[in-house]
Amino acid sequence: DNWRRVAHKIADSIYQRITGEDPYFDSRIVYIAETGPKIDRVKRLAIMDADGANQQYLTTGRHTVLTPRFSPSAQEITYMSYEGNKARVYLFNIETGRQELLGNFDGMTFAPRFSRDGQSVLLTQARGGNSDIYIMNLQTRQSRRLTDHPAIDTSPSMSPDGSAIVFTSDRGGSPQLYIMNTDGSPRTCPSGGRDNACRITFGTGQYSTPVWSPRGDLIAFTKQSGRFFIGVIGTDGKGERLLTEAYLDEGPDWSPNGRVITYFRETRPGSGPQLWSVDLSGRNEQKLKTETDSSDPAWSPLLK
Repeated sequence: DNWRRVAHKIADSIYQRITGEDPYFDSRIVYIAETGPKIDRVKRLAIMDADGANQQYLTTGRHTVLTPRFSPSAQEITYMSYEGNKARVYLFNIETGRQELLGNFDGMTFAPRFSRDGQSVLLTQARGGNSDIYIMNLQTRQSRRLTDHPAIDTSPSMSPDGSAIVFTSDRGGSPQLYIMNTDGSPRTCPSGGRDNACRITFGTGQYSTPVWSPRGDLIAFTKQSGRFFIGVIGTDGKGERLLTEAYLDEGPDWSPNGRVITYFRETRPGSGPQLWSVDLSGRNEQKLKTETDSSDPAWSPLLK
């Protein structure tokens, strides 16, 4: 009855034995399934196996949803929804189907992502035209402000050890990637100085949607410089490599073993978004088949 799951586990064992790498086949991808005309798009939460099988819809499409992200247990998803015509962050339990509003913040909340221990959610809150990053404890529902800057700070992602957070900020004049310590203490920057937030990208163009690798050594990002690129960079700001290029490539997320990146692509103006993947060499791009247009993919941890 569960032969596909057995096949995934066999594939993982073979892959791990041959390469010495951790496996990733027995995992799932959550994404946004898009249907309808561009001016009246229906966006639903959907989930599938990492190879595109067993596609299921988790929400009805009554309210637009965006940016789903898995918890470390792979049983919960955090995402943004426009329910009530206001952008707010929700939790969704895959097993029970229960949906829950995460906090009652003033203003909009968006760009959520779980902490590495699954006990908290990082998110962005917009108030008075300014966006800052917060972290909310899921047990106490107490939130703590992590950035306090007149610039736009958004898209936080935590390091595997939980000690640091990478995020996007335009405090330098254009969207770039910054790293700060989770506890708010100053850190030594690649430039040699110390600051509460260290800039790590200095290339031409705009950088956004950073995601810390499960291995801890690299950060994936979206870069816009005429066209769009998916790239990776070291946590010290060195070794930037662009892996893909297209009319629109956006929204990277890592496989559980940190060897493959999934993202979504539009090949030309007006074409619908589709899910793709690429390995760290940049030479193995693959389109992931979905029943509808699809965007905002997020990869689960290895299933238990």
